[in-house]
Amino acid sequence: MPEYAIVVEAVEKYFPPALSGWRALWQPFASPTEPALAGVSFCVERGEAVALIGANGAGKSTLLRILATLIIPTRGRATIGGFDVEREAALSRRQFGYHTGGDEGFYVRLSARENLTFFAAMNNITGPAAKKSIARAVEWMGIGGELDRQVRTFSTGMTHRLGLARALLHDPAVLLLDEPTRSLDPVRAADFRRLLKEEIIRWRGTTLLFASHSLHEVEQIADRVILMDEGRLVACDTPRGLCDKTRCPSLEAAVQQLARRNARTDHP
Repeated sequence: MPEYAIVVEAVEKYFPPALSGWRALWQPFASPTEPALAGVSFCVERGEAVALIGANGAGKSTLLRILATLIIPTRGRATIGGFDVEREAALSRRQFGYHTGGDEGFYVRLSARENLTFFAAMNNITGPAAKKSIARAVEWMGIGGELDRQVRTFSTGMTHRLGLARALLHDPAVLLLDEPTRSLDPVRAADFRRLLKEEIIRWRGTTLLFASHSLHEVEQIADRVILMDEGRLVACDTPRGLCDKTRCPSLEAAVQQLARRNARTDHP
């Protein structure tokens, strides 16, 4: 068994510059000059909860998409459960559940039950095992009474909860979550944070890497915090450790101070 659930080694990601007009015709041939990630490295231990924080455009979602095998890094290497996310993508996908707060990718004219049955089958879970997995996931997310409704009738929050249930279907060893409580009302968000911390991480030993803009959420869930800025890793420590290093009374004040220090370093 590998020592770490997630390993990220000097990962870089560059995108072609956004072009318009006739220049857009040449975009496929343009040099990838826009850095989204610039040499990011860190490890996550098994059963650990690590939060990615930073401003919009810091590279959090790009990093999660690379780990979820949705995009390929320009340079560097990353593994989940010991499997390389680029060279062993199929084996890597068996290790994790992934959820993003954006487009959920459901078949909206099918019911929630039909959607979850389909995605369970995509994870080689069928028959009684699929029914058991679906029942457990929807109970966790509080949507058991809505299973036979078409997804197109769901509210944004309900669809978000269905997406979280899908990520949990196959009881993954690693969870990759991008703003997991976005679109959830305060009560549901608190319930989900409690589920993550007490049931999924503490009892099941699941490893969690998640991006969040809520420092309150980060303090409740994360064992360690990774602060990112413009594609670079600025700091990595426990929430208490960041406060001690900056001599700040709160995580929010510590993050603000670290961001200001980084800005001064970048622009002397």
